[in-house]
Amino acid sequence: MRKWTLFLLIAASAFALYWFGFRKSDHKPKQPTMEPIKLSRHTAAFNQSVNDVVAHYLKLKDAFVEPDTAAIRIHTNSLLQSLAAIDSAELNKDTTLVFATVMQTIADIRMNATSLLNQTDITEMRRDFSSLSSIMYPGFFKAILYEGPTLYLINCPMAFNENEPANWISNSREIINPYLGKNHPKYRGGMLHCGEVKDSIIAQ
Repeated sequence: MRKWTLFLLIAASAFALYWFGFRKSDHKPKQPTMEPIKLSRHTAAFNQSVNDVVAHYLKLKDAFVEPDTAAIRIHTNSLLQSLAAIDSAELNKDTTLVFATVMQTIADIRMNATSLLNQTDITEMRRDFSSLSSIMYPGFFKAILYEGPTLYLINCPMAFNENEPANWISNSREIINPYLGKNHPKYRGGMLHCGEVKDSIIAQ
């Protein structure tokens, strides 16, 4: 009698384990996890105008690598034109403080770009480019709530006089230095890859 009782208890336990454990899980397939949809703060046209600014900045940065002063002037002018094309009316949708901050930041970038155009010495051009880059990051990208592709802030510890650092922005982590470039009077192309990624600029 005890054997039959023990057998029934074991059988009942096994059935309960099957029913509540394995069988129920078989009939309830996992539902795929839904990722939240990220909503853009700006219109596609506004974001494209910002991407145009970035594109002209990157071309300017590449011109400094060579260095090609004619190309530097061309891309600086294109950068100025792209800044003027940003739709300020859309920025009016934000608070007065945000609008004022963005417009002042753009004005500061334009001032440095204009100064760059007035230079004849490549080192002074690079100094204006350094100032322009410092305004772009973090001021410009934070003020407009940047929504474009990931960018990188890169630092050269010896951009000027071997002891003055300067930053630039790139769309790649690869170090190609616009301050020391390919034809530096002292290093030639030996310091072309001098620099370090300091931060990333990602969509907010």
